[in-house]
Amino acid sequence: MQAPAPADLVTGLMVEVPTPDGLCDAFYAAPTTGRHPAVLIWPDIFGLRPAFQAMAHRLAGAGHAVLVVNPFYRQLRAPTAPQGTATPFAEVRPLRAALSPATLAVDAQALLDWLAQRPEVQPLARMGVVGYCMGGAMAVRTAALAPARIGAAASFHGGHLVTAEADSPHHGLARSQARFLIAVAANDDAQDPQAQHTLRDALAAAQRPGEVEVYPAAHGWCPPDSQVHDAQQAERAWQRLLALLTTARQMPQGPKTAARPEG
Repeated sequence: MQAPAPADLVTGLMVEVPTPDGLCDAFYAAPTTGRHPAVLIWPDIFGLRPAFQAMAHRLAGAGHAVLVVNPFYRQLRAPTAPQGTATPFAEVRPLRAALSPATLAVDAQALLDWLAQRPEVQPLARMGVVGYCMGGAMAVRTAALAPARIGAAASFHGGHLVTAEADSPHHGLARSQARFLIAVAANDDAQDPQAQHTLRDALAAAQRPGEVEVYPAAHGWCPPDSQVHDAQQAERAWQRLLALLTTARQMPQGPKTAARPEG
């Protein structure tokens, strides 16, 4: 295993990833030398912005090649929320409404393929996928779409991980081969206290290792620009993420499996 790269030996730049639906703008950060496990990050509803670029840069400094996506590239290039987390939800909800499990399947395939071809990425290491808020469900779905590639999946204050729909993200746990970290916001748990138990039961039924924990923090606590950012709990979540990714990077990659729609 390669040692983490010092922060001054990490580079970051905006890139464009070809997908069947166009060019997805994204931010890519990686150590300047060596090959490293890849991590795909799905941001919250406020999208790709400096706060997530800083998070990607820090994760790259811990020895990962990191791609943060603009999930709304079909509608707008980043920044899609001009006022950051102060942007009214009414302005960003239509962007979120245009996404679906089908668009995710298209994007996940293209983004993982792009990462796998990067010279900074260790070819035989399992990848990680991380999601925040709406990105939490996207991360769980990605792990189900590409089980041979994804060795670790993390959701931080993720929304709609457990729904009544047939394609609820928690149903996909059985199709994954990943370790999971599901960090739940206290106010989300208060609104749906059964969800954490459903997630634990689904992990157990799928025989997938993972942890589901309710953090004493509000929905959105992790990104440093969040209006409810909790520095102490965000750092605790960050350290759990690093531990998860360290475990996953030691797992050999299985045969390449194409992303496919859930159903």
